[in-house]
Amino acid sequence: MNNLLDPVKRQFDAYNARNLEHFLLNFSEDFRGYRAHEPQPTIVGKATLAEFYRTHRFSIPELHAELISRTVMGNKVFDFEKISGLSEKPIEMAAVFEVRGGLIVASWAFPAE
Repeated sequence: MNNLLDPVKRQFDAYNARNLEHFLLNFSEDFRGYRAHEPQPTIVGKATLAEFYRTHRFSIPELHAELISRTVMGNKVFDFEKISGLSEKPIEMAAVFEVRGGLIVASWAFPAE
């Protein structure tokens, strides 16, 4: 697997295992997380990322992401996913990960509307 895909694949697997420690290993300390249509990051720093996933994601027993497709363009990885456990019906989501130095430095989440 190429170096660009490694942290994205590992974070995806850790997400489905709800393993916070392994999940966080794939993100830079100065990580920035963005949501669709928000110009400013909603998550700033690895500590904030950890707290968000500890309290709002990995505490959900039904949480599961299904990978529909994955595409690489430059230093960005585009995942198209179907996420269960966040609402009554699965949510379709596009996630974009920017990778530098073997770590995810930024991500953007685009839920289907």
